[in-house]
Order: sequence, then C-alpha cells, then structure tokens
Amino acid sequence: MRLSRSLASVTAAVCLVMSLPYEAMSHARVREPGAASSELFGASCRSKVTGSEVTTYCHNPYPRTDGVRLHIECDRWWDLDTDGPEVQAGPAQTVRLTGRCWKEVRSVWVSHRKLAR
Repeated sequence: MRLSRSLASVTAAVCLVMSLPYEAMSHARVREPGAASSELFGASCRSKVTGSEVTTYCHNPYPRTDGVRLHIECDRWWDLDTDGPEVQAGPAQTVRLTGRCWKEVRSVWVSHRKLAR
C-alpha cells in the first residue's frame, strides 16, 4: 500500500520539527501584568565549582532589585540537592552565593525573581 503525497508531506514535516534541538523550538513568553516591555531586568551570574563546593557571584546592573537563589544538584543519588535562600541583589550590587555537596556536583543554576520597588 502506498502513502498519498499529502500524508507523506505531513509525516516528513512532523519528523523535521521533532528532530529540532530544544533551543531552536519557540517558547511562549509570559509578561508580568503592568510591567513595561522595555524594562531590563536580571543579574548576571557566574559560577565556579571547586571539588564539591560552589561559589556564584551575581551582579545586577539594572535599577530593579533581583532576588537570586542558588540551586545545586549533586551527582550521587544519596547526596541531597540544595536550594539556597533568596538573596537580594540591589541596583549596581554584587552578591556572593555559596553551597556544596558531600561529593561531586552535577549541575548548578541560579533562579531570578523581580522584587517590589
């Protein structure tokens, strides 16, 4: 049995879209109610992993305060992952966040939250 041309085209298109890397896919953007679309926000963070210890520096160049939080995922199944406390990075301020695992670190990331002015 042969596939019709239209079914073959649809199948090829679906396969192409499903094979795209995640970064190439479009993402929905959610706007905060009442927020200006041109308002810049978000501290720039850089992390350093030394053995089982993590040190992150976040610098906020923008006028709105950023609540930053360090998240650490440990490599061993028995090692507890950690979500650090939220730290306020004010305008033109650099903050230091630290954390650790007992053994190896699998991944590190920082979450951001807009704080009231």
